[in-house]
Amino acid sequence: MNKNNYVVIMAGGVGSRFWPYSRTTKPKQFLDILNTGRTLIQMTYDRFKNKVPEENIYVVTHQDYGDLVKEQLPKLTNDQILLEPLRRNTAPCIAYASYKIAKKDPDAIITIAPSDHLIVDEGQFLSYWEKALEAASDQEKLITLGLKPNKPETGFGYIQFLDEKGSIKKVKTFTEKPEKQLAEKFIESGDFLWNSGIFIWGVQAIIKAIEDCLPELSELFEEALPKLSTSDEAAAISLVYSQCTNISIDFGVMENASSVYVVPSQFTWSDLGSWNAMHEHSEKDANDNVLQANTLVYDTKNTLIKGPRDKLIIVQGLQNYMVTECDNVLLICRRDNEQKFRDFVADVKKSKGKEFL
Repeated sequence: MNKNNYVVIMAGGVGSRFWPYSRTTKPKQFLDILNTGRTLIQMTYDRFKNKVPEENIYVVTHQDYGDLVKEQLPKLTNDQILLEPLRRNTAPCIAYASYKIAKKDPDAIITIAPSDHLIVDEGQFLSYWEKALEAASDQEKLITLGLKPNKPETGFGYIQFLDEKGSIKKVKTFTEKPEKQLAEKFIESGDFLWNSGIFIWGVQAIIKAIEDCLPELSELFEEALPKLSTSDEAAAISLVYSQCTNISIDFGVMENASSVYVVPSQFTWSDLGSWNAMHEHSEKDANDNVLQANTLVYDTKNTLIKGPRDKLIIVQGLQNYMVTECDNVLLICRRDNEQKFRDFVADVKKSKGKEFL
């Protein structure tokens, strides 16, 4: 176990595509989505806790979720829970953690891990992760893990790589969530991978890349640096976030930096970003139904039903649907149009009130 290895878990999202199960007061990373007995953030923590010193695991989350993190990950100290006052996407989130860790350990090798990913064969994942750790130790490379695509998925980003020798490939291009026709061409070409959103880099490498690609963001955190890990940290971060732009690490840094690499990887992975993903990775009956409820089904196929155990749900004649009752919302809809869930949330916010969100 290398004392210079760190993990940063990003856990600030609201999970709107999982509404109404995922709510603003308790989003999906704090839920036991797959009925494993552990929430998604706990599963992410468990993945790394025996591979890096536990004092080197940090969580970045919105300030509204600080108590949830403490409740679900009680071994973390307050200094390991980084509270964002505003949602400003992944670049400020990663910059916050990186500058804070750099102050403690200038030789740190940092893994950035989203809190809501499913990784089934963790042994295979760890073998690719360790290759990336070794490559990142020179404090020069920005590395991501890429997955070989098995279908023209339009909900993921894609990475095109140069066909060089070795297990680490130079990245040629990033493409965010392409249309299906373009995704099909990517798969046919053979030199594109899904972007897992899992990053590995030396702290010096990522700070230099932020300085080069996002100089205004870098200046804000340089000014705040003396106050990190002191009683003045919250006030300093509040000032930073009030001034920084909303930008992703992919768009702000990875698409523009010069030393970006990918480790082509093969392990079962999903970002669990939607009900479709949950259906794909959950146990099914003989008709491909996922039944997480007290339910009776008739003439029903490829449907997801989730609800409270104290209520009987009877379904007949549905195909490719989802039926879910969560707290004060009952939702019945086709599950193959993920954009609709964002529309539902927007319309509920506009016309029904935040108590339903």
